[in-house]
Amino acid sequence: MPQRDPIDQTTLDALWRDHRRFVSAVLLAHAPRRVDVDDLLQEVAMTFVRAFHTLRDPALLKPWLRTIAINCARSAARRVRLHDRHLRPMLGADSDVVDPAQEKAHRQAESEFQAGFVLGVLERLHPDYREPLVLRCVEGMSQKQIAQALSLPETTIETRLARGRRMLRGALAQSLDPRCVRGPYP
Repeated sequence: MPQRDPIDQTTLDALWRDHRRFVSAVLLAHAPRRVDVDDLLQEVAMTFVRAFHTLRDPALLKPWLRTIAINCARSAARRVRLHDRHLRPMLGADSDVVDPAQEKAHRQAESEFQAGFVLGVLERLHPDYREPLVLRCVEGMSQKQIAQALSLPETTIETRLARGRRMLRGALAQSLDPRCVRGPYP
């Protein structure tokens, strides 16, 4: 394999500036919400500078940077999960020690309440919109599978899913706060 000439700092800086926005977009798509993207961007930049000499094909710079960015985002997600697991609050609202079993039961009850609430709002939608939404979101069927199951054109299903989601958002907003709704289809 031919040896590449070492790259100078000016060229490296220019390459980073050219690809920085791309890396930012990748990080925004993959990083956890509570992590500062600028910090991750700096991690990627440091890895870029340190490891650029290992890049064998300069034409693969963009995929290489994407891989570095995704790995940094995943690493940050692991750190957040580890932090949450080990440093979760041990005291409840009334300053009693939280029982993990009760905490889990409370989270499950809250999830069931929220699911019941959404299903109640979903039941108020017209069946033409409710049925494709349930098949898509609960059953995980594709638009094509839903179209076949309901004997409708795929474009009709696409339209009904979009309208159904919009109606569901509006109905949920209205159920939570009637002042949030501007009309029947927000």
